[in-house]
Amino acid sequence: MDLGTPCQCEGCGSRIHQGAKDQVNVLERVRALDEKYHFINTFADDLESEHEGRLTGYAVSVKDNICVKGMQSTAGSWILEGYIPPYDATVIAKCRAEGASILGKTTQDEFGFGTFNVNTPYQKPLNPHDPERSTGGSSGGAACITAVADFPHLALSESTGGSISCPASWCGVVGLTPTYGRVSRWGLIDYANSLDKIGVMAKTVEEAALLLEVISGPDKYDSTVLNEAVPSYTELDSIDGLKVGVPKEYFGEGVDPRVEEIVWSSIKKLESSGATVSEVSLPHTKYSLSSYYIIAMAEASTNLAKFSGLRYGLQKPIAGDFNQYFSKVRTEGLGDEAKRRIMLGTFTRMAGYRAAYYLKALKVRTKVIEDFKKAFKSVDILAAPTMPVVAPRFDEIEQLEPIQHYMMDILTVAPNLAGIPMVSVPCGEAHGMPVGLHLMAGHLEEHKLLKAALGVEQL
Repeated sequence: MDLGTPCQCEGCGSRIHQGAKDQVNVLERVRALDEKYHFINTFADDLESEHEGRLTGYAVSVKDNICVKGMQSTAGSWILEGYIPPYDATVIAKCRAEGASILGKTTQDEFGFGTFNVNTPYQKPLNPHDPERSTGGSSGGAACITAVADFPHLALSESTGGSISCPASWCGVVGLTPTYGRVSRWGLIDYANSLDKIGVMAKTVEEAALLLEVISGPDKYDSTVLNEAVPSYTELDSIDGLKVGVPKEYFGEGVDPRVEEIVWSSIKKLESSGATVSEVSLPHTKYSLSSYYIIAMAEASTNLAKFSGLRYGLQKPIAGDFNQYFSKVRTEGLGDEAKRRIMLGTFTRMAGYRAAYYLKALKVRTKVIEDFKKAFKSVDILAAPTMPVVAPRFDEIEQLEPIQHYMMDILTVAPNLAGIPMVSVPCGEAHGMPVGLHLMAGHLEEHKLLKAALGVEQL
């Protein structure tokens, strides 16, 4: 399949909602693609848009943990089956105001708990480059539809520990995660409050930059959003003189040699195009994975406490006391991985264990942040493989233990812990599957990041 075929539907051109016939054509085509790849949980009824703006002509898909008014939002979990938000998330409101049409809700791992998008009660998405392989997670549906869309399309997604970068790498698309606080999280069904970041996926760097520009900025509904002016991310200059750091801890043991080869080839091309390249060290990287999972699970265990079958989502006849009712609903409504993370997260916050695990993890997080700050004093961006391997086959995933699932995130959790912006850009293939180059920049340095990403894209 040609994964970049321009839209061929009658009257489509650069706009998709000039008439009812064009809307129907796009929706029919998306439904046909979804039958093959399983990337949508809920479809929009139409592609109407009430406004004109920078996103006029684009259909925007939305990860299923971002609320869209009147459209079921399950966060990939049975426990929220039937939940219809009465409001739009801030990012949705901003997209609508700029003329975007909301296409539907994309599949994901339950509450974002996964690297392979197999932790879901719905159909798992299939990698368009090889349907026997994973799309990556937890935003697998967003990456999949971005790869196969043959019409103007952008994806809203979310990352906690690599949920944008991973599937973007494995599906061969651009996946951009902004600085923590750059984009409002109001209307996001939280996984871990101090880690969650709404970001974007697109076929090109310029389109990703456009969507980020639209959704960024202050929001009165979210006190964690930074009160900083939004620059023009779409005005990007040359990479000449850009200082690129290569963290030595991101190469070697555990990374597929062929993936390393492809990534290094791209880094050397950046150098030949005017960038300077030097080695840097992020010494606390080896502690980042354990720190991340302790913090993320602790926060998840508290965030998911509100899903009890009373206010929204899955509900059962109430028989016996409320504790029995809550137990029944959560037992039936939550998947195995969600239960595992709730139990582990609760354990790390218990008296007698909180200091030994949770508080220690927070100290490690501070060290990880300090590593990045020190590195960015001498370089503009960091470059490394996005993922240590290409997308694995589903039969390989079935043989993995939970700890092996978690280990797959070894290259993406550190920048997410630090809250810095990052982007995965396709840079070649290994074993016939896409490889992503992961670029990272300092806080609020998205412009440098996108400049470098565009340079990679144009190599």
